[in-house]
Amino acid sequence: MRPNIVSEAGLSTRAGQWWEGIPFFTSAVVIVCGTIYLVCLLTGYDSFYEICFLPSAVISQFQVYRIYISILFHGSLLHVLFNMMALVPLGSELERIMGSIRSLYTIILLATTNAIFHLVIASLAAHNPFRPFQYLMNECAIGFSGIIFSMIVIETSLSGVQSRSVFGLFNVPAKLYPWILLVLFQLLMSNVSLLGHLCGILSGFAYTYGLFNFLIPGTSFYSSIEASSWLSSCTRRPKFILCTGGNPSGHIPTYSGQNTNSSGLFSGNIWRNLSTWMPQRGASSQPTQDSRFPGSGRTLGSGQLPVNSDSNLEARLLDNSSPDHPAPAIGTREQLSDRRQPAVDNAVAASRGPAAHQVSIASDAEIQQLVSMGFEKTQVEVALAAADGDLNVAVEILMSQQV
Repeated sequence: MRPNIVSEAGLSTRAGQWWEGIPFFTSAVVIVCGTIYLVCLLTGYDSFYEICFLPSAVISQFQVYRIYISILFHGSLLHVLFNMMALVPLGSELERIMGSIRSLYTIILLATTNAIFHLVIASLAAHNPFRPFQYLMNECAIGFSGIIFSMIVIETSLSGVQSRSVFGLFNVPAKLYPWILLVLFQLLMSNVSLLGHLCGILSGFAYTYGLFNFLIPGTSFYSSIEASSWLSSCTRRPKFILCTGGNPSGHIPTYSGQNTNSSGLFSGNIWRNLSTWMPQRGASSQPTQDSRFPGSGRTLGSGQLPVNSDSNLEARLLDNSSPDHPAPAIGTREQLSDRRQPAVDNAVAASRGPAAHQVSIASDAEIQQLVSMGFEKTQVEVALAAADGDLNVAVEILMSQQV
């Protein structure tokens, strides 16, 4: 029983972490579509002809509400599950780039343009003099899949990849990926709106090529909405993503959007530009100098002090001359070796004396030497106590405190 409890806790924890990673607007769409489907299922509502996108009703009776209501309704459990599973990765990725409010505006824009493409194509096909397809005007379409096809086109263009995997079975060129999905869904599933998916693809390409840029407001528009008091309860949520700091032109141009006045962050390949904002693993061969601390220095844990610094410290430390005769700034190794022996002899002689005499006399001399090197007396006393009277160790401790 114990392993089952652990596995159940792990599954619930992972599900909670997965849900917390979905941004605000994307998770809101999932909740709304799922709730609407459950309400329709529990109440037995199936009169989708009243709320679906019906070209003849939109044109003749000007029922524009069908454009936006129809995308929230789904006809079956498989329909809503498949659409929401496709929406979560696509919507989350785009919302993190654009922000929650801008993502909402983009969805509304795509829903509107999808409907316009749908109405135009259905009208042309139904009234062409050669072979009219009148059934397209009476085709009832519901579901979020048209928006998802637009997102697929936008995300494929932004990613800059050369190929895409179709359900993990085989790879296809990235430019053909939406069209292959369109054909596969039409062949593998029943009651699929070919025209609705086709219009989603066309709307996505129109967006990526910048044809809708004149319809997209700037960042100040989204910022004013985010700053409104009626939206404060949403903007304070951790999953809400502000559009501040995003693309100031209000849209995401791709390879075809270089002619637009977009910021440098979003021109060309967005992923290559975004990677320049991320820390790289490769370390530079030469550390950069901090303007706050000019001059040469060393990094903590770098191994050893510079050679000139060691020579200078040892020359000043082991010099037994009087204070009236200061030690030279830089000494050679021959001079250091000559001066090191008297210091060692003095240390051995001092160690043979009484312990109290050693502390009172030797410590004062060592403290005076280190103080003359520019260290504070309190720090010198602490360093000598920590080094057990070893001058070299004490100097290392003091130098580490100075870095």
